Amino acid sequence: MDITFLGAALTTTGSMHLIEVGGKMILLDCGLMQGRRKEAFERNRNFPFAADAVDAVILSHAHIDHSGNIPTLVKKGFHGAIYATPATRDLCEIMLSDSAHLQVKDVAFANRKRIEAGKNPFEPLYGPDDVEPAMSLFRPTPYGERIEIADDVFVEFHDAGHLLGSASVVIEAVRGGSRRRLFFTGDMGRRDMPILHDPEVVHDVDVLITESTYGDRSHPPKADVAGRLKGFIDDIVRQRAKLVIPSFSVGRTQELLYYLHELHEQGRIPEVPVYVDSPLSTKATEVYERHVECYDRETVAMLAHGDQPFHFGSVHYVETTEESKALNGKAGPMIIISSSGMCEGGRIVHHLMNTIGDPRNIILFVGYQAENTLGRRIVDGVSPVRMFGEEYEVCARVHTINALSAHADRDELMDYFTEMGPRLDRAFVVHGEQQAAESLAAGLRDLGARSVIIPGPGDKATDVL
Repeated sequence: MDITFLGAALTTTGSMHLIEVGGKMILLDCGLMQGRRKEAFERNRNFPFAADAVDAVILSHAHIDHSGNIPTLVKKGFHGAIYATPATRDLCEIMLSDSAHLQVKDVAFANRKRIEAGKNPFEPLYGPDDVEPAMSLFRPTPYGERIEIADDVFVEFHDAGHLLGSASVVIEAVRGGSRRRLFFTGDMGRRDMPILHDPEVVHDVDVLITESTYGDRSHPPKADVAGRLKGFIDDIVRQRAKLVIPSFSVGRTQELLYYLHELHEQGRIPEVPVYVDSPLSTKATEVYERHVECYDRETVAMLAHGDQPFHFGSVHYVETTEESKALNGKAGPMIIISSSGMCEGGRIVHHLMNTIGDPRNIILFVGYQAENTLGRRIVDGVSPVRMFGEEYEVCARVHTINALSAHADRDELMDYFTEMGPRLDRAFVVHGEQQAAESLAAGLRDLGARSVIIPGPGDKATDVL
């Protein structure tokens, strides 16, 4: 088995690793690279392999940085199977459709300026008509089901606890009565988080490919989340202001609603309007409600008692563009939860344009902000920031709640690997910036891993299994 690390190598975006085994070419994830527009556009459009030579895709979960370039792959000739859990398949149906809509919309906006400047217009990576052919190739595969993808090579999904349907992947090669196992964490979730099961610990691993998003830091205690949310809400009530939360439509939005529902039911916050301004969030919440098999015991018990964590008195799901625009003319207090989570597009950018200049308002980040994104620039204190070609001074107060992260931190990853069992032969550290990857790699060496490598983009490891 050979592995070429093509995305999410020394970065946290564009997850994609090419496995060559048993005469087959298998992609682990096929995500969109996000960041600098021109570089990302070129990387996403041009695969470093022939799409029609790929035999299968193994998809860890539905987040766009892991799934978002599948329509491009199909458009360029891929016609194999896409293996994913049933919940991941259902989330991809709505997320890839949303991504296609944004691809067309964003390119149309960019082309207006290019044409004015006498430049050739861009073509979108893919459009809505490219999504259905991609969805027809999905093969929903439950956790624990063992599938043969090449001669004597098997794949099995395990619950990663990161997102509805998210999976860690075991690839097992059987040779002459012995077996060797590669374990890909995907994005590893956390224990004792709302809604989802804890990550399932996998044993008997010979080779590891692990994410390292937070490989150099520890999250604050989860108990801080509700208290900090309450503090921000009390603040905007006093100032009749707005709390704007850039949030991933899938996963993070539902967790936020869970915490707000809890505060509301306990009477700890006043009746403040909560606007979920993302059609994708609305659709994703419906998918969440269909896949209760992914819920932990606490959430199942809540449902059994008639509580609806995603629907309570003050929550409004915004559907139309007109309704979204109307929020900008309304006075606070109010909470606006809108996508995208890294502020790289979508309705959140318009809300930021209308709120970022008022020091009474609060912009609250609740997820990781990748390098070269608008969200990262705001978190890093850059001012002014550019949105849709105009510069805006950042006068609103900017806060983060890292305890809401759906990624395991360094301590949680190390606890997982310790529980996983005996020493690893080889480990590859991906999906993390340099410092985070190096810190986690050092931890794996301390656990006794014989070889730990931080691959760069395009690096190839041979004879892995």
